[in-house]
Amino acid sequence: MVNPDFEAQLAEVARQVEQVLVGRLTDAPLEDEIVRPARLVAAMRHAALAGGKRLRPFLLVAAHRACGGNLADGALIAAAALECVHCYSLVHDDLPAMDDDDVRRGQPTVHKAYDEATAILAGDGLLTLAFDVMAGPDVHPDPAVGLRLVRGLARASGLGGMAGGQMLDLAAEGRHTADGQPLRLAPHAIRQLQAMKTGALLLFAVEAGAILAGASPARMKALADYGRALGIAFQIADDVLDVEADSATLGKAVGKDEAKGKATLVQVLGIEAARRELQAHVDEALASLADFGPEADPLRDAVTFTGARKR
Repeated sequence: MVNPDFEAQLAEVARQVEQVLVGRLTDAPLEDEIVRPARLVAAMRHAALAGGKRLRPFLLVAAHRACGGNLADGALIAAAALECVHCYSLVHDDLPAMDDDDVRRGQPTVHKAYDEATAILAGDGLLTLAFDVMAGPDVHPDPAVGLRLVRGLARASGLGGMAGGQMLDLAAEGRHTADGQPLRLAPHAIRQLQAMKTGALLLFAVEAGAILAGASPARMKALADYGRALGIAFQIADDVLDVEADSATLGKAVGKDEAKGKATLVQVLGIEAARRELQAHVDEALASLADFGPEADPLRDAVTFTGARKR
C-alpha cells in the first residue's frame, strides 16, 4: 500500500533540489567562465525547472538518510547534480532524431520552445554542469569521495550506462524479419538495455547517497540490490503507463512504444505478465531492505509508489 504522505515527502525534496538548481542556473558567469548566453541559460532552465517528480534526487537523499548521513546540504547538492543529468537526457530524448516529442511535463519540449540547436546545447550544458556541481567541495569535503561520485555518475550516464542503453533502444526500433514481420528482442536483451537506459541512473542515485554517508559494504550491497530492482520496476511501470494512461495525466504523449516498435517487456510478454514481473521486482527491492529499520521507510515508500504509479 502506498504511503499517503509519500508524495508530500517527494514534493518537499523536489522543492529543495529545485532551489539548488535555481542557484546554479544563474545568468552571472562563475569564476573561470567568460559569459553565460542568456538564451542558453533560459533553455536550460526550461528543461530543469519545469517540475517533475525528482525521483532520482529523492532516492539519493533517502539512501543518504537511511545510512545515517548528516551531510544534508551536500546530499541535496549531489541530488541536484544527478537531476541535471536526468534533465539533459530528457532534452536529447525529445529531439526529432530521437523520440521526436513535442510535450514534456505538460509544456513544450525544449526544441519546440526554442529550436533544435539550442536544445542540443542545453542538454550539453546540463550534462557538463552536473559534473561541475558534483565535483564541488560543498558536496563532500573529502576529494576522494568527490572523485568516487564523479566517476560513478560518468559510468551510470555514459557508454555502458544510460547513453549506451539509449543506443540499444534506438537500434531495436522498427527491426523486421526477412518477411517483414516485427522482430522483437528477447526478454533478457530488453532487460539489459533497460538496466542501462533507465536503471543505471536510479541505481547510482541510491549508491551515491550511501557513498556520501560512508555506508558499510553490507549496506552498499543491499542498496545496490534495491536500486537494480527498483530500476527494472520503474521501467516496466513506465511501459505499462504508455499503454494505459492518457497524455493529459502523464504530461507527455502516450502509445508511442508500439507505434515506434520499441523493445519493451509489455510488448514481448503481454501486459499481465509484465505486471507480474513489475510486482516481483517491487517485492525484491523491499526484501533487500530487510536489515534496515524505519530509517529506510522512504526508500520502501519509493518502490511501492513506483509499482503503483499512475503518472
